[in-house]
Amino acid sequence: MALSRFSSSSSLSRSKLLRPISSAFSSAPSIRRSISSAADDSSTLTIETSLPFTAHNCDTPSPSVDTTPKELMSFFRDMALMRRMEIAADSLYKSKLIRGFCHLYDGQEAVAVGMEAAITKKDCIITSYRDHCTFMGRGGTLLETFAELMGRQDGCSKGKGGSMHFYRKEAGFYGGHGIVGAQIPLGCGLAFAQKYSKDENVTFALYGDGAANQGQLFEALNIAALWDLPAILICENNHYGMGTAEWRAAKSPAYYKRGDYVAGLKVDGMDVLAVKQACKFAKEYALKNGPIILELDTYRYHGHSMSDPGSTYRTRDEVSGVRQERDPIERVRKLLLKHEIAAEKELKDIEKEVKKEVDEAIAKAKESPLPEPSELFTNVYANGLGTEACGVDRKEVRVTLP
Repeated sequence: MALSRFSSSSSLSRSKLLRPISSAFSSAPSIRRSISSAADDSSTLTIETSLPFTAHNCDTPSPSVDTTPKELMSFFRDMALMRRMEIAADSLYKSKLIRGFCHLYDGQEAVAVGMEAAITKKDCIITSYRDHCTFMGRGGTLLETFAELMGRQDGCSKGKGGSMHFYRKEAGFYGGHGIVGAQIPLGCGLAFAQKYSKDENVTFALYGDGAANQGQLFEALNIAALWDLPAILICENNHYGMGTAEWRAAKSPAYYKRGDYVAGLKVDGMDVLAVKQACKFAKEYALKNGPIILELDTYRYHGHSMSDPGSTYRTRDEVSGVRQERDPIERVRKLLLKHEIAAEKELKDIEKEVKKEVDEAIAKAKESPLPEPSELFTNVYANGLGTEACGVDRKEVRVTLP
C-alpha cells in the first residue's frame, strides 16, 4: 500500500528501459556512406546515434558519428568477447572456482568499448567493483582476468585482489574499488595530478546510480570544479542500485544534472557509437573547462552480484525486453549486416572463436598456482623499514617484515 502511489512512476521507468531501436536502422537517411565499398576497411560510415544527446550547461555533441567497417568489426568482437567472458565467470562462480564477491557486466559492454574508442591509454580510468570488462578494455588479457577471479598468481593483481580489485597501472587503469563511491575522489586526485603535470590527459571516474547519492561525489566534484580539473565523472545508470530501483532511491534521477554548476550530458549507454562520441566530446570539454558528468543509460542482465538472482525486483519480461530492443551487440550486428560489412556466418564464426579463446584461458588459469604465503604482506607495507608484527601485548615479535 505504501508504494502504490509510485506505481505509475515505476511503469514509466520500465517503459523507458524498453525504448525500441528499430528506428535507428529502418531509414536510409540515418546512415550515410562517404565511400561506397563496404569491404574497404578504411571507408567512412557516418551513423546517427539511436537517441539524441541531452545536455546540461553545455552544448551537445553531433549525433552523426564517424566510424569505419574495421572499427565496427572490432566493436562486435570486443563486446562478444566480454559477454562470453562474463557468462563463463558465472559458471565458474557456480562451480565454486570463483569465491567471494563477483559483479558481472554483461549488458553494459558498450560503455567499456565505446569509451576506449575515444581515448588513449595515457588517459586514466578508475571504476567500482564491476570492473572485469573495463580491465579488458585497457588491454588486459583473458588469462589475467580468470586467474585473478580464481585467486591465482597469474592474475592482474597476483591473485590477491579478486573480482573487485583489478588493476593495470601501466595502461592507466587504477582499479576496481569495493567501497561504494570511493573511487570518485580518487579519480579527481588522478585528474589533479594530470593537471599539475600539464600532460593534457583526462581521468574517467565511473560509478553506478547506486553511488550517485554519495556525499563524497559532491565533495570531490566541488573541488574539481574549483580547480578546473580534467575529470570526467561517468554515472553508469543501469537503473538498479543493488535491488533498489532508481525511482525509489533518488528524488531526481537526472544524474547528469546533479552537478548543478558542472556541465552534464545524458547518453544512450547501450549504443557504442553514442558512448564513443560522448567520451570524445567530454575529453575535449574537460581539458578546456574542467569537470563534466556523463550519465550513460545502460542495463545489466545479471543481478547486482552473483548472490542476487536479479528477479525479485524486476520482471523477466523487462530483462528480455531490453535484450531484444537495446542489446549493444545486436545493434552492431544489425549495422554490419545492413551494410554488408560481414555476413551472418562470419559473425557467428567470431562468436565461436571468442568462446574458444575464453575456454583456453580458463584452462590455463586453472593451472596457475595459488599465491605463496610470503605474498601476504607484499604491496601492503613499504619495504626496508624493519617493520615488526607483534602479538597483542607487543612483547612478542611475530615476524619482521622485509
